[in-house]
Amino acid sequence: MFGLTPLGTFHTAISLVAVAAGIVAFVRHGGISPESKSGMLYIVTTVIVCVTGFGIFQHGGFGKPHVLGVITLVVLAIAAIAGRTRIFGNASPYVETVSYSATFFFHMIPALAEGATRLPPRAPLFDNPEAPELQLVTGVFFVVFLLGAACQVWRLRAAGGLGASLS
Repeated sequence: MFGLTPLGTFHTAISLVAVAAGIVAFVRHGGISPESKSGMLYIVTTVIVCVTGFGIFQHGGFGKPHVLGVITLVVLAIAAIAGRTRIFGNASPYVETVSYSATFFFHMIPALAEGATRLPPRAPLFDNPEAPELQLVTGVFFVVFLLGAACQVWRLRAAGGLGASLS
């Protein structure tokens, strides 16, 4: 599959499940929450994607994708802690919601980089992950994330913030 190792193929397949579950969570519930089946599926598959990603070294040793995997796991942990405790005080529901959404954006970074440098198979859209045009597309996705996170925060505030769930 596009020059992928068996681990790379599994990693890619699981990442597609994670992204699909994330999209379902956003559409059905307005965000990712462990309280919904799609949200829990997203979280579990995202952890699997991160862990399997640590075994992929197509571009040399430990690199930017691996760092992104570590950051994703840390942000997932922050989201889980915020959802289960009051460690962030009144901001806990906001931290949880925006953190889960940030991990979805993190999925988009390698998806764009790998997809756009491999597809279509005989004439990829970009020569390499550092292409300025690809960086611009990633920037657009970041703006979409910021707008979505702002809408989620607004929705939580409108619902009273505390105890307001996206599920």
